[in-house]
Amino acid sequence: MPPSEIRAFSVHVLTATGAALALGALIAAAAAQWEAMFACLGLALIVDGIDGTIARRLKVAQVLPRWSGDVLDLVVDFVTYVFVPAYAIAASGLLPQPLAVPAGIVIVVTGALYFADRNMKTADNYFRGFPALWNLAAFYLFVLKLPPWIAAAVVAALAALTFAPFKFIHPTRVARLRLVNLVALVTWAVLALDAVIEGLVPGPWVSAALVAIAVYFLGVGLTEKA
Repeated sequence: MPPSEIRAFSVHVLTATGAALALGALIAAAAAQWEAMFACLGLALIVDGIDGTIARRLKVAQVLPRWSGDVLDLVVDFVTYVFVPAYAIAASGLLPQPLAVPAGIVIVVTGALYFADRNMKTADNYFRGFPALWNLAAFYLFVLKLPPWIAAAVVAALAALTFAPFKFIHPTRVARLRLVNLVALVTWAVLALDAVIEGLVPGPWVSAALVAIAVYFLGVGLTEKA
């Protein structure tokens, strides 16, 4: 195999490590080791954040047309963004018991439909609707520890917003306010790491800052025409 193909295939291997991290996250979730689960999901987020840039730089699609990076990325994203978080939300006791499993089913079904939508992204790199970021939704539910029925309402609202006609920002690819978005993203990552280290019980200022950043990212998209 020529060196260019070896480099290109190594990028696919990097992307596929997200599936291994998803397995680690699921094993941790099954043992109710929620901090370890979010640590694995956080590492998967990092992989997802860098593999596309590397793939474009190495022209992986042209060098190895047999292997679809897009399909691989969707498979890995589904298990890390949707499937494992759905299990965590259903099994953690965050929701009223009668609604826990139905909520998990709603999450995986709406998430699967979203990932199958060829129009999930707009021409200017926004997501269309809530982009099935159930890993982040689960993180906020664990950190904020809302009353169970409110948590269930949040899950229902996000599932409905999956198909709503509004824009949701992609913080690294949307041109508008890119520098501000990147600073907010890095700040969020630092705060989220602190929350995991603190056993998902961060101080009130950390929780407030996490909520503020989430509101900011939601607001940027809402101010754009869908």
